Amino acid sequence: MSDEFYRMKRLPPYIIAEVNAMRAEARAGGEDIIDLGMGNPDLPPPPHVIEKLCEVASKPGAHGYSQSKGIPGLRRAQANYYGRRFGVEVDPETEVVVTMGSKEGLASLATAITAPGDVVLAPNPSYPIHTFGFIIAGATIRAVPTTPDEHYFESLDRAIAFTVPRPSILVVNYPSNPTAETVDLAFYERLVAWAKENHVWIISDLAYSELYYDGKPTVSILQVKGAKDIAIEFTSLSKTYSMAGWRIGFAVGNAKLIAAMTRVKSYLDYGAFTPIQAAACAALNGPQDIVAANRALYHKRRDVLVESFGRAGWDIPAPPASMFAWAPLPPALKHLGSLEFSKQLLTHAKVAVAPGVGYGENGEGFVRIALVENEQRLRQAARNVKRYLQSMGVNTPARTG
Repeated sequence: MSDEFYRMKRLPPYIIAEVNAMRAEARAGGEDIIDLGMGNPDLPPPPHVIEKLCEVASKPGAHGYSQSKGIPGLRRAQANYYGRRFGVEVDPETEVVVTMGSKEGLASLATAITAPGDVVLAPNPSYPIHTFGFIIAGATIRAVPTTPDEHYFESLDRAIAFTVPRPSILVVNYPSNPTAETVDLAFYERLVAWAKENHVWIISDLAYSELYYDGKPTVSILQVKGAKDIAIEFTSLSKTYSMAGWRIGFAVGNAKLIAAMTRVKSYLDYGAFTPIQAAACAALNGPQDIVAANRALYHKRRDVLVESFGRAGWDIPAPPASMFAWAPLPPALKHLGSLEFSKQLLTHAKVAVAPGVGYGENGEGFVRIALVENEQRLRQAARNVKRYLQSMGVNTPARTG
């Protein structure tokens, strides 16, 4: 009997867990850690959503098994969301499935459509499930860039020309986690044409669909004519409605992919707790003022982070979307690498961030900073960072005004 399990051997150590363990140990020791590492919203869901959860949970018949693919009302609510937000018509019976968050959905789809040895094109750096969901399923990953420029399409063409077997799946994630990069509809139009020409499925992760800034709304790949022929897209209530722990997401798009994923899910789970699904209906169908309010709040936090950290001596580009800033290491400390820099920041500045290398080798030289603390805490983090940088001999700008 061997304890060298096949899938465990394919998984490298989870680098981000090192910083998470240090953070937990520091907090257990009574230290005040400003946690900007995990994208865990600190805001509550809308009151009417919580009320609906309690109302349905109080019903005696609400506690049995639910539906693996999601209750019909929730699938209709998601179809209606795509109609009003993107102008995309979706069949709630054949083109929508409810997931336990995007993460579970992506993993279930990978299990459903991937054979050992298949080649999947995935962004690097990327959110870990974009690669490891397919690695667990037995696939081989070929990395492509995240920046949506001409080099991106050149990389796709090289992958098709020089990879054996030919790639069959492409994962895209815009707004990107961790880089916060965004795309326009022209990019998706070109991508859909490329995928059809090369017989490649596209899996789009649109988890940050409503967290966009500077008046530039995000777009869906399904807005492209004919995209549903080759594409499936994942969204989530986690960030839009501050419902991360509720674990409700959706897959929408190509009926064959939806059917395959639904079949696999039917073997693995009975769906989310029915009262949670009913409350998710209330979120999608009810007042949408929280969406704009959350967007404005994260926008303000972004501006506070960029301004205060810049005054502390760490220049961070303003992300155009998402709830993260993708921050290059201060030039004088770049030699530390993202993991060691993150550890030192936690130890000496009491600020937790996520090392960029945890999102792939191309993430080295960066850290991901989550906008999950209020403005006062962000400014405190900046003051702590300034003291740390000064202790490392990094010159910080003089305060003016």
